[in-house]
Amino acid sequence: MPTLKSSHKRLRQNRRARLRNRSARSELRTVLKKASNTSDRGEMEALMPQAVSVIDKSVKKGVLHRNTAARYKSDLARRANSL
Repeated sequence: MPTLKSSHKRLRQNRRARLRNRSARSELRTVLKKASNTSDRGEMEALMPQAVSVIDKSVKKGVLHRNTAARYKSDLARRANSL
């Protein structure tokens, strides 16, 4: 356990942030799996905006780096165009 008051506060903040990030990352992975595992064009068109929205929110929250998000969106778009 931390000795200093500020260290203790930082520990509490890190725990809260870790839970938030875990939740956001889990949602992101779920949406990406749904979108990438579909073979139906209509379903992909419905999932694509939702997936892009979750990816952008993850960048805004600091869960993903913007270049990683761009790569994910590019991969999804490539997959959608191949269907």
